Amino acid sequence: MFLKIKQLLSPADVTRLTALSQELRFVDGRISNPANVTKDNLQADLAHPQYAESAQIVSAAFARSREFIDFAMPRSVAQPLLCRYEPGMKYGAHADVAMIQVAGGRIRSDLSCTVFVSAPGSYEGGELAVVIGNQTIAFKGEPGDAIVYPSTTLHEVMPVRSGQRLVSITFIESLVADAHRRAQIYELNEIAALEGNNMRWESRVRLDVVRHNLMRMWAEA
Repeated sequence: MFLKIKQLLSPADVTRLTALSQELRFVDGRISNPANVTKDNLQADLAHPQYAESAQIVSAAFARSREFIDFAMPRSVAQPLLCRYEPGMKYGAHADVAMIQVAGGRIRSDLSCTVFVSAPGSYEGGELAVVIGNQTIAFKGEPGDAIVYPSTTLHEVMPVRSGQRLVSITFIESLVADAHRRAQIYELNEIAALEGNNMRWESRVRLDVVRHNLMRMWAEA
């Protein structure tokens, strides 16, 4: 399952991240994945003093997004990382690694997320292309929009032909590791939110029992 979130970031968030991208030091993106010869991008230097602010802006947006929380059921979210693509840069087809190093340990990457900062008209190319079966779906969001997708999928960033692509990326460990189980809980929760007030009270209670029991059974504390 995929989730598109419109305006995860506020206009003020986008403005500040854009400004920070001019102040931050960027390093070769292969520092975080040296084995992938197709990775050609830049990423914020984690040691730069203003990196923490850039990460906090995006982390705060995730924390206040009901859409994100309901869909991802996050247990842990890695520190978001600003990435920049100049003309000619790309990130070839890959699936994200299973375990992501974070402060204090590692988390499992169940879901990946790209948050768009640059306006789509400000650069050519640079689509996030995700392979589903025998089809490829391309994403290129407005500033502040986000796309959440399974970390297990084959995906790539197409070459940037002109302009500059600025995004923030992160990885999520879900309370419910199994994607199929997580989808069932999500769908039941959506039904409860959309139709719960129209149900007979007895039916609503029974629905609530099922969805909470499934969460209790499948969630990893």
